[in-house]
Amino acid sequence: MQTSLLYGKGALTIDVPDTADILQPRALPGLVNDHAVVIDALRHPIHATPLREAVKATDKVAIVISDITRPTPNHKLVPWILEELQHVPLDQIVIVNGTGTHRDQTRDEFVHMLGEWVVDHVSVINHHCNTPEELAYVGRSQFGCDVYLNRAYVEADFRIVIGFIEPHFFAGFSGGPKGIMPGIAGIETIRTFHNARMIGDPRSTWGNIEDNPLQQMAGEVNRMCMPHFMVNVTLNGQKEITQVFAGDLFEGHAQGCAYVKEHSMVACAKRYDVVITSNSGYPLDQNLYQAVKGMSAAQKIVRQGGVIICASECLDGIPSHGNYAKILQMRRTPEELLQLIQDPSFQMDDQWQVQKQATILTWADIYLYSQLEDDVVRRAMLQPTHDISDTLQALAEQYGDDMSVAVLPFGPLTIPYVA
Repeated sequence: MQTSLLYGKGALTIDVPDTADILQPRALPGLVNDHAVVIDALRHPIHATPLREAVKATDKVAIVISDITRPTPNHKLVPWILEELQHVPLDQIVIVNGTGTHRDQTRDEFVHMLGEWVVDHVSVINHHCNTPEELAYVGRSQFGCDVYLNRAYVEADFRIVIGFIEPHFFAGFSGGPKGIMPGIAGIETIRTFHNARMIGDPRSTWGNIEDNPLQQMAGEVNRMCMPHFMVNVTLNGQKEITQVFAGDLFEGHAQGCAYVKEHSMVACAKRYDVVITSNSGYPLDQNLYQAVKGMSAAQKIVRQGGVIICASECLDGIPSHGNYAKILQMRRTPEELLQLIQDPSFQMDDQWQVQKQATILTWADIYLYSQLEDDVVRRAMLQPTHDISDTLQALAEQYGDDMSVAVLPFGPLTIPYVA
């Protein structure tokens, strides 16, 4: 039979065995009038004062957004928030792009993310985790580091964080506190958040926020300099808004996570020989670094020694910025990479993503369908495929006619698990 995977800005059609299990979140329609629902959420927030009433005309306002690697509909949410803040002069508002350790966005990218009017009329800045003069000290974490956050955010009178809630491979769920930590944190703080012990903790996994150490640290950091108001949304596979959670950071995020968990967790009776996954399409599948999330979702249900096939367009390459590609070249095998990263004396930005990828590679083989050159894929310890259907046929010769196959068309928007 034929099925399709989210891939780039479109879909990739593949042939799979008729016995394959197609695993995807419960289909939810987009809101008929998302503008009206968002405005209503801003005026009737969760455990908070309505936004318009909470912000004074004299306040300096900081709005933190997620960067271009996330499908958060900032182009809708930011203008609609500004509608509620018409009593605040625009020159008192700054939009902080929560890049974490990612690259800056260009003006054209900001126009794509926010709309030209917003870029022309409101100050929009990239967060720089490595620039001390752009950071402010807010406290000392119990996890063993000083905490620095973006200075424009810290010095604002009223702080707003915008985000998108989806399953996350080590934080349990995205959105909420993650918009601040690591979105606008300093590099020392980010490194502690992503160190080998935190990432390797078995509680740091899909769908878990209750005792997840990353959520615990994110919450602690947020309490040191709290957002006064949160606006988070959930999206369907077409990137349409399905629900809005606005108001108190922790209560709003908890309600949003419960909503996503209800609709995105899929139980399986067994592990599979082969799991095919997307990386949920654009913008998450822009590079190989992000594609580890799709691989991680597939690992939840692939048998040890099995095969993961990941479709991720990777138009932005490995990418070229950061240390992800460099760390992958430091050792010859996944096992050696894990030994390197788990050495307390080793510390490099992006080691967390390599740690997750190496852990998956010690469990299963990974094929990648992408726009990357074959030698680039192999240097990342993956196997290139140019035709997923042909790769499946070749694997069937290895596993036999009873080869079990699962497909995650929406990739990490689905949390599969073995019941």
